[in-house]
Amino acid sequence: MTPSSPSIPVASHSDDLNYQAIATVLNSLDALVYVADMETHDLIFFNDYGKQFWGKVGQKKCWQVLQKDQDGPCAFCTNPQLVDEEGNSTGPVVWEFQNTANHRWYQCRDQAIRWIDGRLVRMEIATDITERKEMEQALKAAKAEAEKLADTDELTGLNNRRAFFNLSNQVISQALRTGEPVAVIMFDLDRFKQVNDHWGHAAGDAVLRGLAATARRTVRDSDILARLGGEEFAILLPATDLPKARYLAQRLQQAFSRQIFPVANDKIRCTASFGIAASFGQQITLDDLLRQADKALFRAKAAGRDRVDSIS
Repeated sequence: MTPSSPSIPVASHSDDLNYQAIATVLNSLDALVYVADMETHDLIFFNDYGKQFWGKVGQKKCWQVLQKDQDGPCAFCTNPQLVDEEGNSTGPVVWEFQNTANHRWYQCRDQAIRWIDGRLVRMEIATDITERKEMEQALKAAKAEAEKLADTDELTGLNNRRAFFNLSNQVISQALRTGEPVAVIMFDLDRFKQVNDHWGHAAGDAVLRGLAATARRTVRDSDILARLGGEEFAILLPATDLPKARYLAQRLQQAFSRQIFPVANDKIRCTASFGIAASFGQQITLDDLLRQADKALFRAKAAGRDRVDSIS
């Protein structure tokens, strides 16, 4: 007696009709629907929406059709998340992804299911959310720009008073924890009202922008440079003691005094006076440092302007 051959399931006419009905439904969706073998990644089903955007699949794997410049399964493939250690489906995984082939955004709903022949397959429904994503990104960019503008002085492009206090308080808190020195430089343009009165506010604005640009080139990236208002500026210098702060102030003083602004067959020179305060391991606040630096600035003005004074 010969052993019987294993039985092979034969699809009935009813099964064919059911499959065709399901395929008709899936092909009518305004979303990509595909099925791929969990082990080989071979595509088993690809609906008409997918063929419209990615072409005919033939005997290809999902990553060969859907992605670009792939020489193997995608590093971001969700297959490992779709089954547990026993190989049972863990339920759907929903995620968002920008396709590498057409660069459009999709919300993907992935799930491991048993195919009609019994094998475990991955079914993905990917809905195009590009318009929504672009709107989200535009709103995010607008919010970032608004926040930047809220912290930026419109005329000079420097930090404004609000940003200076927010950033400087963080630096001082850190300095108090680590015991590092911190210094503040305040400077005020000398006789700036005369510039506006004699040459006009447009010329005064040009001077402010020019001196602000010089200051930005002179300070370190870690320094917090700001226009506090009018012709008054401040710099918070992390990890800086009084001698180093004085050296920077003197460099700025010299750079300002050499700078010339041509205007209407004339030339404008505008110097500045500087006040410095520093702290090393002391329990001091930003307001304390600014008050001391402002006192030193007043002394520099009283002593004849275009000079540097300091309080330690």
